[in-house]
Amino acid sequence: MAGSFCRGRFLALFDYKTEKYIIAKNKKVGILYRLIQLSVIGYIIGWVFITKKGYQETEEAIQSSVITKVKGVSVTNTTESGLLVWGPEDYAIPPQGDAVLFVVTSFLETPNQKLGYCAESPKVADGLCQGDEDCEEGRLVLAGNGMKSGRCLKKDGHSKGTCEIYGWCPVERAFKPKLIIELKNIIMCSTFRSNVLETTDESYLKRCRYDEERHPYCPIFRLGDITRRAGHNFQDMATLGGSIGMSIQWDCNLDKGYSHCHPQYHFTRLDTSVSNKTVAAGFNFRHARYFKNGSGESYRSLFKVYGVRFNIMVHGKAGKFSIVPTAINVGSGLALLGAGAFFCDMILLYVMKKGNSYRERKFENTRYDKLNRSTDIDRSSCCFCQQYFSTGKQSGSLVMKDVITWCVTKNM
Repeated sequence: MAGSFCRGRFLALFDYKTEKYIIAKNKKVGILYRLIQLSVIGYIIGWVFITKKGYQETEEAIQSSVITKVKGVSVTNTTESGLLVWGPEDYAIPPQGDAVLFVVTSFLETPNQKLGYCAESPKVADGLCQGDEDCEEGRLVLAGNGMKSGRCLKKDGHSKGTCEIYGWCPVERAFKPKLIIELKNIIMCSTFRSNVLETTDESYLKRCRYDEERHPYCPIFRLGDITRRAGHNFQDMATLGGSIGMSIQWDCNLDKGYSHCHPQYHFTRLDTSVSNKTVAAGFNFRHARYFKNGSGESYRSLFKVYGVRFNIMVHGKAGKFSIVPTAINVGSGLALLGAGAFFCDMILLYVMKKGNSYRERKFENTRYDKLNRSTDIDRSSCCFCQQYFSTGKQSGSLVMKDVITWCVTKNM
């Protein structure tokens, strides 16, 4: 008996079970179900597969290399320096750029500085004094240019003076910066998966300028064009400098081949706020050039340079067909269709007025009565009874033909 029971359970594993469907003649629920189906299908096809390309395996953590190069010359003529010609080695810092490049657009020069004693700049708050007691000897001037000597230098006895310092004298002077970069100067940048046109024409990069339609693979930009694309005027930025973020965006569909993989350039000014009321606008720093005279004395020329700092950032993604994301998104769509059917079932069974009638037809209750065992039957035996009824037709009416009943008893 135990073997027969286990065998029956084992064979039941290979039975196929299917759901029972009931067709509800309810137009409202039917229309709602079709609308849900159309919405889910439209979402899967339109958004997941067409817009987001859900059938592709996407790689967004791209690796890139950026090379920058500056070309062009400019001429300045100042009282301090005289007539000078500036090349890329002078105004591009560093000359061989990486992902960050600084281009000098104006400068302040303090020539022929020499170590010695002189008055601190009146623009330095910690260098102002009323008397010698305000200039403690050996103390460094905060945000200043040297070390205090202990003397307070005044023009007269009633005015406020400045402390005498030991440092590079004379201190930096303030005057209007001189523009050194003209609009003809250009910047060349290239990224791996090169944004340079593959051509045998050696003169192409000498005569092309970037254009989204005509020359998308020409990485040559005028300095003025970059500031204009960032929404600002170059002449305004040249005086006090600024910082511009250059974003190179790659969006490659490898199913169409590399010919459809074009770079997109975006420019944003980084040193200003949305309201343009920031006090930190502009970009500048100082550097010095040292030299010695014929007697061996050390001198230097101090430059406070203003310019445009470029931060080059590369972003992008590449996608190609893969069966794994396709199967996942198709399965998700089928699950959403099943959720739509479940939602309509809830409305049909619990919201509609005839919900009780629908529930009676959808759900069937089956009761199993316990076997009543007689006390006069030995519990060590089991009796199986089965009746076979055969029916037939006689004179157009249904009658019982025979009844067979037997009982098989087996001692356990």
